[in-house]
Amino acid sequence: MKKFDYELDYDNLDLRKQPELYTVGRGEQGVLMVEPYKSEILPHWRFKTPEIAKESSERIYDMFLEYKDAEDFVGMDMARKFLQMGYTRARRYTNHKGGRKYSKKDGSILPYQNDPVKAEAAAIFKAKWEQAKTDETYIKLKKRHRELYE
Repeated sequence: MKKFDYELDYDNLDLRKQPELYTVGRGEQGVLMVEPYKSEILPHWRFKTPEIAKESSERIYDMFLEYKDAEDFVGMDMARKFLQMGYTRARRYTNHKGGRKYSKKDGSILPYQNDPVKAEAAAIFKAKWEQAKTDETYIKLKKRHRELYE
């Protein structure tokens, strides 16, 4: 598996037109860099409450399906990354009020807490993330993309 290339000039690239430059990488790598997908998906990404998370994750999953219909693997993968990031960020806020994991003072891990509202929001995103990453077409296109370009 090829590492995500952080050296590309993402501000001036359109990876819909140049999918061969896209690297899946690990987890959420590049989620806030790859255009035009970042600009298309980011405005819909919210997780403050379960209601907001439900609306957000459903919209992003709908975008995943739209990218799927267009056989746009990069778009599908970016939508999957936003769903994953919805889960991981909501989990961060579940465990740490304000989302800060480390102390500014000494870098130590701040005490854990459990915010049930954020935990529910995280679970909503996790369910949609699981749907996306196990989608048969997504898996097939991911394999093809890696064989061709990575």
